[in-house]
Parts: sequence; C-alpha cells; structure tokens
Amino acid sequence: MSDFEKARALIREFKGDSYVYGSGVLDEVGRLTAELGRRAALVYRRSLNKDLLRRVEDSLQAAGVELLGRIEGAAPNAPREDLYRITAALKALNPDVIVCLGGGSTLDATKAAEVLRTLGGEIDEYFGTAKVTEKLQRTGKKLTPVVAVQTAASSGAHLTKYSNITDVHTGQKKLIVDEAIVPARALFDYDLTKTMPPALTADGALDGLAHALEVLIGAVGKPYYDKMVEVGSEAIRLVVDYVERAVKNPNDTEARTALGLATDLGGYAIMLGGTNGGHLTSFSLVDILSHGRACAIMNPYYVVFFAPAVEEPLRIVGKIFQEAGLTDADIESLRGRELGMAVARAMMELSRRIGFPTTLGEVPGFTREHIQRALAAAKDPQLKMKLENMPVPLTSEMVDEYMAPILEAARTGDLGLIKNVPSGGNVP
Repeated sequence: MSDFEKARALIREFKGDSYVYGSGVLDEVGRLTAELGRRAALVYRRSLNKDLLRRVEDSLQAAGVELLGRIEGAAPNAPREDLYRITAALKALNPDVIVCLGGGSTLDATKAAEVLRTLGGEIDEYFGTAKVTEKLQRTGKKLTPVVAVQTAASSGAHLTKYSNITDVHTGQKKLIVDEAIVPARALFDYDLTKTMPPALTADGALDGLAHALEVLIGAVGKPYYDKMVEVGSEAIRLVVDYVERAVKNPNDTEARTALGLATDLGGYAIMLGGTNGGHLTSFSLVDILSHGRACAIMNPYYVVFFAPAVEEPLRIVGKIFQEAGLTDADIESLRGRELGMAVARAMMELSRRIGFPTTLGEVPGFTREHIQRALAAAKDPQLKMKLENMPVPLTSEMVDEYMAPILEAARTGDLGLIKNVPSGGNVP
C-alpha cells in the first residue's frame, strides 16, 4: 500500500462508517446529521468563514434537518465561561442533535456543555475518568448525539473521548476522559485546513505528533503495544515528513492531507492509550503557549527521562527522524539515556525548522511560577491518570524529586539536569 493508503486503512479500522474524511467531503454533514436527529443546534468556531457556515446550513436543510439556532463556539483552550454560555444556549434550544463546527476548543467545550445540559451539576465533578458514564448509569439519562465537524488538523477532538476545559483565572487546564462523550458522527474535510496560518498549522501537527509519541512510549508491555507501533509510527512519520511543506505552502494539498491523516491517527492513538508527561505539563502553560507548542517543547525532555524504560519504541521513533535527515546519530547502536538524548535532539531540530522554541526560557511570559504550577498540578488527584500513564510511573511523592529537574532542564535546555529513576521503574 502507498503511505496514505496505510493511514486510511487504519482510520477505517478505527471509525468505520461513522467518520467521513478527505478532500471535498463537507457537504456530507447533512446526511450524517439526519441519521441522528431532525432538530439541530449548530455550534460554530468564532472566526469561521461565513461561506463555510452557509455551506453547512445548506447541507442540513437539504437533508431535512431543521436548524433551531446558531451558538458561537469557544475561545482557545475552551474557557469555563464559554462552556457555561454554550450550555445555557443548548438548554434554550433543546435540540435532538448537536452539530459542532470548529477546532479542538469549540469541540471540547461543546462535548462538555452537553454533559452539563443533560446531567447538571458543576463541571468539576466530571473531571477525571468515566465520571460522566457513572452519572449516566445512575440517572438513566442519555446524552444528545454530537456531529463533530473538524476544521483544524490538530487535537483529534472530533474522534475522541477527551474534553479539555480551562480555568483562565488560575491558568490551569483539566480533563474529562469518558467514552460517553465521543461524538456519534464525525466529518473532516482536509481542504478546510488550507486556511490555517503557518503557526497554527505547526501547532496542530505537533499536537498530533505528541499524541502518537506519548501513547507509543507509554504502551510498552501493554496488550495494545503492537497496534500502537502501527498507528503511532505512521502518525509520527506523516508529521515529520510533511509539516515543513505545509508550513511553507498552505495550499499544498498532499501535505494538508498528510497532516489531516496524521492528526486523525493521533486521535486513534489516544483512544488506545493515554498521554503522559508532555500533556500533563502543557496544562499548566496555557497562559503563555498553545497546546501543541507546549507539548513540542516538553516532550524531548520527557523522552530523556523515560528513555531507559522505552528503548524499543524510542528506536522506532528515532529511525523516523533519522530517515528525515533530522539526526545523524547511530540510532540502532544507542541505548538507554543516550538513545533518549539523540531522539530528543532530533525532535528539537524539527521544532527549530518550523520556527518553534525548544526551551521554556525562550517563551515570552514564562516564569518560575509556571514550574511551581506544573508541579502542583501533577499532584492533583484529578490529573493523576497522567502520572499513572507515564512509561516510568510516578507517585505524587516523587514529583518534586524527578519532575522538577525535567522542568528545569526544559527551562534552560540542559538535558544533563534530568534524573532517571533507578532501573527505569517506579521506586517507593
């Protein structure tokens, strides 16, 4: 199979007929929606092109779906204030299907808003794993189905069980993880990403890479490891091979398709397993960095920390970077920490080529307070799944000893500051 055929086969395996994707597929949204309901609310990205919005509305009308009203979507990082506003609007419209048109923030806010509309309560009670499902089972209620129409190659929010919501006052992001909030139908017309500016294109691509990388290195010894090698390596390769082309030429259809497929596979990855270090720290950097950029900065440092425990997947990742000309290190012969440092430097080289910073110290607005916030967040019980998902699992008692040096290394760029846990595993 060709490169793209392999990616498409994996996505078909993942989503089957519930997902429509590729070039020129936007007009299928009406058909997908009509399969679920006939009275729709439309939540849309704030900056959405009016012609695009009209195309979606025309498709709904042609399929016999009544549009009850439009709701403006969420600002970046899905602030709580936007979540509550969308919830109130959905309550007023009372649709039997919700169409959400936008990027990760609008999709995340819409998924969480439907939870609050149907189940009530405060958003904090749903942060963590399977809290929504637990309450659905207790109450006998059902969520209104969502048709997720993605407009950006990035988070994979249209395909997944995740919803990130941010408290902008504290600068902290928290996460709902629940199968119940997976959109019932999804659509992604990759042509829509041609309007993404270069910075957003790069952010989204590196977010997808982070999903694949973090799950892949966290999958060692788990039943889905072989599948994760297949999915994760394909996603990483597509990003590494095509992100520079898409940044330099926004109208490069082949590159745009590659990044769409890659980030969709990133969504597949995080449905197989969980993210870990890079994502955990990114939640504390929302006031100074986009999510993809934060993960791109942090993951090389976590790679060095995890390296002794994850040699096999790191060698797979390293060879992808080596074949792309991003490192001349002898990936095959390196072991442990030295392998991790070689892969980390290759990842940093990719970031430099697309104009990303490689240290926190380069980021405007960064202070040591961000390090303290990240350490405190790592000890938060609502985020403990990230600590537990680490290839080298940490307890909250180990955070200051092992995570603090990682963050200090990320501040300065000095990989030598990172401490590895003895024997590459957990310690008392």
